[in-house]
Amino acid sequence: MADRQQARTGGQLVVDQLLIHGVQQIFTVPGESFLAVLDALYDAPIETTICRQEGGAAMMAEAQGKLTGQPGICMVTRGPGATNASAGLHIAMQDSTPMILFVGQIERSARGREAFQELDYRAVFGSMVKWATEIDDAARIPETIARAFAVATSGRPGPVVIALPEDMLRDAVMVPDARRYQPAPAHAADADVAAVVAQLAAAQNPLIIAGGSRWSAQAHADIAAFAAAHAVPVACSFRRQMVFPALHGNYAGDVGLGVNPKLIERIKQADLVLLLGGRMSEVPSQGYSLLGIPASSGQRLIHVHPDPDELGRVYQADQAVVAAPDSFCAALARQPAAAPRAERQALVQQAHADYLAWSNPAPIQVPGALQMGQLMGHLREVLPADTVWCNGAGNFATWVHRFWPFTHYGSQLAPTSGSMGYGLPAAVGAKRLNKQRSVVCIAGDGDFLMHGQEFATAVQYQLPVIVLLIDNGMYGTIRMHQERDYPNRVSATELRNPDFVAYAKAFGGNAALVEKTEDFAPALAAMRSWAEQHQLPVILHCKLDPQAITPARSLDQIRGTGV
Repeated sequence: MADRQQARTGGQLVVDQLLIHGVQQIFTVPGESFLAVLDALYDAPIETTICRQEGGAAMMAEAQGKLTGQPGICMVTRGPGATNASAGLHIAMQDSTPMILFVGQIERSARGREAFQELDYRAVFGSMVKWATEIDDAARIPETIARAFAVATSGRPGPVVIALPEDMLRDAVMVPDARRYQPAPAHAADADVAAVVAQLAAAQNPLIIAGGSRWSAQAHADIAAFAAAHAVPVACSFRRQMVFPALHGNYAGDVGLGVNPKLIERIKQADLVLLLGGRMSEVPSQGYSLLGIPASSGQRLIHVHPDPDELGRVYQADQAVVAAPDSFCAALARQPAAAPRAERQALVQQAHADYLAWSNPAPIQVPGALQMGQLMGHLREVLPADTVWCNGAGNFATWVHRFWPFTHYGSQLAPTSGSMGYGLPAAVGAKRLNKQRSVVCIAGDGDFLMHGQEFATAVQYQLPVIVLLIDNGMYGTIRMHQERDYPNRVSATELRNPDFVAYAKAFGGNAALVEKTEDFAPALAAMRSWAEQHQLPVILHCKLDPQAITPARSLDQIRGTGV
């Protein structure tokens, strides 16, 4: 790091502040607008991942923010670089993930002339992120970056955008560094925690729905211990299964897309619902139909969230508690165990039995030679329990969300925003964080090619990521809705795909084609072995019958049902 008694350029100041705040990795597509930062990174102990498209870079940073709870860092150039990265910002906002995007900007003297790639980043990203700003004076870099880390991690975490004018980054100034940021704690008062526990104890049919961010491995253990001691079933919100162990006796399933009908009924019949950490937004609430808005009749609601602005925004809770899930779960774990009640134990056992039956892939049969239920059964047998699963958007994701038991914290990277193309960049981000951990990306054919070029990034950094590419030759989710509402009028949903085996090999990885169920196990074993031996990514190109659109119904069975 530079001598603090000497003048430093804006580019050097940016890198010095990142080091102070504990940054170890950044993701970037380089641009001439922030060459001064790239030059400062040359001498810095920060791993720089060079990506192939800014959207992929932003998603990698978001994935690391989701796994670590610390802001993922992305750097892109102005104009198209920044707008390409916007999908990652949208994911970070809707998923409540801490992230900072640095954007190179035009020179200050050229503002307002619609200069080359000029954008007003406060206006462009103002409604998409927690805070968007631009640094005019290099002397304010330490102050601004410290504030960015605080904003990204406090309350409801989220993304921050900082624009860096090119000429400002070349200015040399003398300015002291900021201190390392400290996330603002969000602790519940003892009286609030005691009141929540008392209400759970008094309820006949309570349910906890865990979601949101600001969780940790310790919170994962704490909520499991509390649920067992107090006989409360726990469900997880949409794409948040990693916050509660699926094989725990109190687990009731996840509230997302294609949810277990028995779990839906359980939520409706609950006399007390504790929303712990999440927002219960459109998808988990099944189109805002599960809980009364603004208030439920005959059902008590407790809402625990780290951001006071979120409490009362949609749901009027009987008790609203400002607290982060990690600190609140720690407080719950300190509560004395409740006296066992037979009827509550029976409730918990039935809820878990319903989950186990729903998540068993063995009975599932779909059209075609490739049976996804059997594939998931095999994956459950051979993959490590703490495998990190990464996916974007599409019906293919249902097979993981429903049939993989998420038992470890930090094992799920999936956008609640439903952003396509997220899986492969997220897998790269996860593998860059911990190369020893098993990382699997599951993607549809349309989903994969949104950011398939990041396979080259996985090759460049020798990341043995496994990609399960489920190919049905169409944008399957849209086709499903299309056939439901506009039967036999196929429009804009068919795809002509490349040879994905050749694709993987062209980048320097490897791949195998799987067209029948019996071919999957040996192909997976061969690809896993090759990936580990060569430290390179692989693709299993799985050809799925287009009729196998969901685990429950075929495309023909869905056709016209919405008319």
